[in-house]
Amino acid sequence: MSSGPVDVVVVGSGPNGLAAAVTMARAGLSVRVFEAAGAPGGGSRSAELTLPGHRHDVCSAVHPMALASSFFREFGIEQRVDFATPEVSYAQALDGGRAGIAWRDLDRTVDALGVDGPAWRRLFGPLLEHRDAVVEFAMSPMLRVPRRPFAAASMVTRMLASARAADAGFQTEEAGGMLAGVSAHSIGPVASLGARGAGLLLGMLAHAPGGWPIPIGGSQAIVDALVADLRAHGGEVVTETRIHSLRELPSAHAVLLDVTPRALDLIGGDLLPSGYRAALRRFRYGNAAAKVDYVLDGPVPWANPDVARAGTVHLGGGAAEVDAAERELARGAHPKRPYVLVSQPSAFDPGRAPEGHTVVWAYTHVPRASGRDMTDAVTARIEQYAPGFRDRIVASAAIPASALQLYNANYVDGDIASGAATVGQLLARPLLSGTPWRTPLDGVYLCSASTAPGPGVHGMAGWHAARTALRDVFGTEPPSLAP
Repeated sequence: MSSGPVDVVVVGSGPNGLAAAVTMARAGLSVRVFEAAGAPGGGSRSAELTLPGHRHDVCSAVHPMALASSFFREFGIEQRVDFATPEVSYAQALDGGRAGIAWRDLDRTVDALGVDGPAWRRLFGPLLEHRDAVVEFAMSPMLRVPRRPFAAASMVTRMLASARAADAGFQTEEAGGMLAGVSAHSIGPVASLGARGAGLLLGMLAHAPGGWPIPIGGSQAIVDALVADLRAHGGEVVTETRIHSLRELPSAHAVLLDVTPRALDLIGGDLLPSGYRAALRRFRYGNAAAKVDYVLDGPVPWANPDVARAGTVHLGGGAAEVDAAERELARGAHPKRPYVLVSQPSAFDPGRAPEGHTVVWAYTHVPRASGRDMTDAVTARIEQYAPGFRDRIVASAAIPASALQLYNANYVDGDIASGAATVGQLLARPLLSGTPWRTPLDGVYLCSASTAPGPGVHGMAGWHAARTALRDVFGTEPPSLAP
């Protein structure tokens, strides 16, 4: 392990840890990042998981928050990373070759939804008009008084209204399925407030100018940009170094931990007050994801040609069927007809695979700690909406939920959100506080997705924690992050 004192130590090099490290290094402080894995990135690495020359995203693949978050906007991510922006942000594939299509153009989406078009506009139009304020509200601790109350009120009233039923009152399977599919990203019943909050935010961004972008070359490109900036400002990343105790760390004025509450309890140990440790142990983790990567000898043969234009595809039928699957999951069962999320990056970034081949990224929701290989279930689900898919498979690789934690310790039992994304745990993440990144230890901060504002590749938890530490410990304001 690197020794010697340093101004700031960061443990964990996911997007939040790197956001914290970049912010501190930009403030002129010496920064050392410790990462247990052999390379930085956490949930945003890319690798050859199937065949040589085929580049897959290990976890995150599509990044609506990367263009929307205040951290990445200040960092100028669009000047550092090339993105492909599909004209269809996401699609909800349905039987009979039908599909709900979330065009980036709201007017086009409204026209295609027919009788449900006006209701879709009423749901998302006002949010889009104030999207910066809506994102700011969603990316801040819920206990803080919002700077722009109208946007917050607009978001909350829509969450409450759309949570009355799985289909939110839409008349067509297309519109109801589209909202259910995007709400299911939260891994839970789609009409819960937490799921609707996620669905409304992601659904709004689907119609924003940046849409749901795909990084050229894979999610690793985002990590590489963050690491390059950190090193350009004197920071260092030490890989293959797992931290078991805060006592192992070199002397530092501030320590920022991109870890879960469970890990903080372990590495903080008896340095932490017993009451705080008890609160960390009460933090709940959610159900999990199981992933399958494919190589095909051509594009996915979707029954509906517009689905081929989508960067992300939700499978699972209409709202009632998607909700039924998520409710089975909430009872601890593997859904009989699972919800599946698919990304087809080769359609927009052909460099991911050799000519003639396509890489496909897919996951489904499973009970926490499940060791089941979901390849057959996911393949069958895709085949249902893309007849002939099975015959195009050249290779595949499965990552069960139980293996996700081995890849990234923050994915407790395969929970890719690093903590159940319920309303209660978005208010208290991990504690009920306006500054949930502070710990009882002077100079020690938690900055993972287990803190506000929660899951997603947005860097905001790390940025919030770093800005708090800069004021608390160093008495300085946050620096510019511009390229």
